[in-house]
Parts: sequence; structure tokens; C-alpha cells
Amino acid sequence: MRLLPLILLASSALAAQDVRIPLRTRVQPFKGTDLWDGAELNGSFPAANSAIIVCDMWDKHWCAGATQRVTELAHRMDPVLKQARAAGVVVIHAPSDTMDFYKDAPQRLLVLNAPKVEPPPDLKIPDLPLPIDDSDGGCDTPGDHEHKAWSRENPILSIGPNDAISDNGAEVYNLLRQRGINTVFVMGVHTNMCILNRGFAIKQMTRGGMKCVLVRDLTDAMYNPMQAPHVSHARGTELVIEYIEKYWCPSAASKDLMAALAGISHGK
Repeated sequence: MRLLPLILLASSALAAQDVRIPLRTRVQPFKGTDLWDGAELNGSFPAANSAIIVCDMWDKHWCAGATQRVTELAHRMDPVLKQARAAGVVVIHAPSDTMDFYKDAPQRLLVLNAPKVEPPPDLKIPDLPLPIDDSDGGCDTPGDHEHKAWSRENPILSIGPNDAISDNGAEVYNLLRQRGINTVFVMGVHTNMCILNRGFAIKQMTRGGMKCVLVRDLTDAMYNPMQAPHVSHARGTELVIEYIEKYWCPSAASKDLMAALAGISHGK
């Protein structure tokens, strides 16, 4: 009979702890110029009010280069998801256009059963042009053509019993409100497309009043170096990350997120 109060006390103490993490943003010290400098600030977010959104980490992409990079990302991402669960942070899997695969999963039903809420009016935030040209679809492996190649999330990524699954912005927002969540760490692909533009991702969540943080080393861009500004694929991704840091939200490194989550789960 004494065990239950001890469990509740431990859970309460875990939820009360903060995710303390350095964040990177970009500032324009001299207005009217093209000069932007990186700046670091200290972020602090209650674990109980935070979530991770895993964006479009599909099992296969129509672009072979993207498929390879997503697989590499998944291997580095899964330890972060496991650490997040241990720290009491909600993990939301958002592999768009694959909900039929998960239709009977309890993690899918959990989202569908969340009470519907009316979102606030969107914040008015300018939507400026991207620093890269992705008009060709962004694939850097010749001969690949756009088609739906995916059927589920990459199986390297674990799905915990208390995780959630949705590819719908309103559904995700309902769950966030139900759980009292106001901070989302966004990871996945692709930085210049889905990470910015999905209804559950950075632009819409920011416009809806959520605090977003991009996990900058757990993302990738759809960018072909044959297109402007004719830089490497890695540099193209960096340019989009810098764009997000300027105009939408700060970013964090996964090693810092892991360390912060580990500190919570170990009771430090």
C-alpha cells in the first residue's frame, strides 16, 4: 500500500524538472544590412510541458539520396527518443500519408481520442523566401522521379507505448493542449519542406503560439547542388537551418538535448 504514493511522488518530481538546453538563434545587429550573427541563449522548458515531433521519417523516399540520409538520421535519432520517454517528454510520430498502417495502433487511437479544441487566431509572421532553390524537388541522385514510395515510419525508430501517432496538425494541436504542452522539439525531414510547412510542424505551430525548437543535427534538406546557390548538399541544409533560426525559431544540438534529458531521467 505504500508503493503507490512513492511511485506518484517520483513521477511528480520527474515532471517538475526542466529541460535546460543551450539554444542557437540569429540576430541582425545592424538593421538594414545583410549581416546576421549567431547568438546563443539558455532555454529552460518543463519536461511535462514539452514534446518531440518526429516529422516524415519515412521507411523509403522517392529520392535514393534522401532515403540513405534518413536511415542514417534514424540511427542517431532513436537514442534521443528513448531518453525523452525516460524523462517524461511526449514523443509524437508524424509520418505523413501513412496513417492506414497505424490505424489500429493504440498510439494512433490516443490522438484520435483527444478532445477537440479551438485553436487561437494565427500569429502574423512574415513568410520570407528560402535561401535555396528546391523547385526541382531537391533530389541530388540523378534519375529519381517523384512518387509515393513510403508506407510507414522508418522501423529503426522505436514507438513507445505512451507515444502518439498523427500526421494531422489539428489532431496534434488537440493532443498538445490536452497535455498542457507548449514547447515542441522538431526533428526529421525535410528542413526546407515538411519541417517548415506541415500543419504539425514549425510554421503552423509557431503561428499557433507554440514554442518550437529545431534539433538542427537531426534534420536534412531536399536540395540539389545543381540548383542555386550551387553549394554542397550539407551547406544547403545549413543555409535552411540558418533561415529557420533567423525567422522562425531557435535550434538545439541533439547532444545537448540528450544531456538535458539524461539529467532529468537520472534525477539530477
